[in-house]
Amino acid sequence: MSDNSRQLRRLFDERVRDLGLTAAQARLLLSLDLFPGENQCFHADRLEIEPITLTRIADRMEDAGWLERRNDPADRRARILHLTGKSRDIVDKLQATVELLFEDTLKGLSASERDTLGRLLDRIGDNLARARAMELADG
Repeated sequence: MSDNSRQLRRLFDERVRDLGLTAAQARLLLSLDLFPGENQCFHADRLEIEPITLTRIADRMEDAGWLERRNDPADRRARILHLTGKSRDIVDKLQATVELLFEDTLKGLSASERDTLGRLLDRIGDNLARARAMELADG
């Protein structure tokens, strides 16, 4: 699983580089599209990067017009990240890139095999989340 994950990450990195983005920028744009209205800490946690790292990425992307920050009405210390009109086109291209990446990844698998794989990966994810929650509760 680790080897496959590494290969998938490398291929993703190469393909988004062709769009003029770093992998971190691409992941942030996709996260903003999937989870609009969330603050920077949410996205840092989701992307598994330090909040200061996300802040630096967001600084550069805001300067380039890809995203904007707004005050969080529920927490005056927090900032909500939003996609801009300029980023909409690149997000559409990113989504198409991800869809093609999934098709390349699943090439040769029947619809039934894809469904089975999806169910198995969901079960593995649930098991990992449960094990992590137990570790956190014990620790």
